[in-house]
Amino acid sequence: MLAIVLALISALGYGGSDFAAGLASREASVLKVTVLGEGTSVVLLLLIVPWVSSQPPTAGGLWWGILAGVSGVVGAMALYLGFRHAAFSVASSLSAVGSAAFSVLAGLLLGERPGTLALVGIGLALPAIVAVSASPPEEPTAEEPGTEEPTAEQQATGEPPSGQAAAGSAPNRRATGRHALGVVLGLVAGAGFAGLFIGLNRAGSSHDLWPAAVAQGAAFVTALCIAAAARQLARPTRRIYLLGALTGATSAVGTIFFFLSTHLGMLAITAVITSLYPAGTIVLARGLLGERLTPARIGGLCLAAASVALIAIGGSG
Repeated sequence: MLAIVLALISALGYGGSDFAAGLASREASVLKVTVLGEGTSVVLLLLIVPWVSSQPPTAGGLWWGILAGVSGVVGAMALYLGFRHAAFSVASSLSAVGSAAFSVLAGLLLGERPGTLALVGIGLALPAIVAVSASPPEEPTAEEPGTEEPTAEQQATGEPPSGQAAAGSAPNRRATGRHALGVVLGLVAGAGFAGLFIGLNRAGSSHDLWPAAVAQGAAFVTALCIAAAARQLARPTRRIYLLGALTGATSAVGTIFFFLSTHLGMLAITAVITSLYPAGTIVLARGLLGERLTPARIGGLCLAAASVALIAIGGSG
């Protein structure tokens, strides 16, 4: 039961991180947002981990941590870039379903055998993720009239076209019209997050948080190198700096609590619970941006609650 609670906290952390990153990535380069977020996360983890870890990291834990970090930052950049080309809900839901599906498959291949009720709960979680993230009909993703077309370099880095930064300061600015690209990026993000979940599951134990810190450090170095190569290290605005820092702080919460949960429970269960993070993003959008809860989203939240209950009951099976 503790693993379920920790996974839920992790989902809230990742949901808050995606919300802040989504706002920032529609106003600034995806690489800048990623570097700020990963940098904040690694600083926080390095301040916490030495005081709570009871043993030094193993070689295996370090390698799994590096793999998890690189995979996670690729997923994060794909998701943030997906937010620029499709609605928050489209990219977020695809990444969540992908990460959950790949993680469940990995858990089963590794010999995990959740109970019957837990498997039913896992089955309910996938449509719950889709429903809770469904866009209402009146939320178009088509490009707004007068919006400049991004150049090839801007598409690669996520830098807004000239003149869009000011227009993008409104939190509810629409994504560009490249919906298909947003779908592909959402799927790539799902595969990347699954790699993060699997790597953290295979690294260390619940008594050693060093692999989580190593994963965050590897993610930061990867993002920093890519940003430097793309010349995207210019000083951000104060708003982007704050949103990037918030992205990293909440992401660190998600990483720590997922690491703890997945070593107390099954990967197939904890990854699915954590993959409900779009629910947190939607709730924040409702409370802070005034986005309405459609019947589909309300139904998705109910399915998510039923899924968590079934997994909690049958998780020890």
